[in-house]
Amino acid sequence: MLLAGDAAHVHYPAGGQGLNTGVQDAVNLGWKLAQAVRQTSPDSLLDTYHAERHPVAARVLNNTMAAVALNRQDERSKALRDVVAGLLTLDEPRKRMAAQLSGLDIRYELGAGHALLGRRMPDLDLATSSGSLRTFTLLRDGRPVLINFADAGCLDITPWSDRVRRVDAQYAGTWDLPAIGPVTAPSAALIRPDGYVGWVGEGTDYGLPEALTMWFGPARTPG
Repeated sequence: MLLAGDAAHVHYPAGGQGLNTGVQDAVNLGWKLAQAVRQTSPDSLLDTYHAERHPVAARVLNNTMAAVALNRQDERSKALRDVVAGLLTLDEPRKRMAAQLSGLDIRYELGAGHALLGRRMPDLDLATSSGSLRTFTLLRDGRPVLINFADAGCLDITPWSDRVRRVDAQYAGTWDLPAIGPVTAPSAALIRPDGYVGWVGEGTDYGLPEALTMWFGPARTPG
């Protein structure tokens, strides 16, 4: 049994976090369930749904309990509300709170590495051989995408080419992540169908075959 949305987390609607959380539950689960049903990936992939989304739901519940406490009308709660309101006049607390309420600061625990690993891929303006494209345009068909920002064709994913699309692209802007700020530009990023980054290249393909196998099943011989 797999629970998502309001079936998985019922809470006070302060901040409007429930809809965003439920949609992300569904998108996180959807592609994993499809791959398990099609036997593209083993059933163990479904375990990552709970591992990734349960901590997010728990944090939302904690946030809404705090919001309820701030809205109480006793003198202590009013004093606390004044203190929090003062903190939110500062840039850093305001940015952190906004990222938390919107879910843009979520990071799935995928191990150590680049700051982008386990986070939502920014929707960048990419320069490709097909012209200018937004990152999320590449995800519209529900397939994972490996975006290569290094030399064209330097990453070989032939054994996964039936499941993963590779795109050579360039991006000239700053890599700016919510609640973190500027980070070092990666040489490549493997984006899952839910928009989260499952592997980051930092000049080599180290760890890429393992990440492709983990998220999208074992290698296959073409033909």
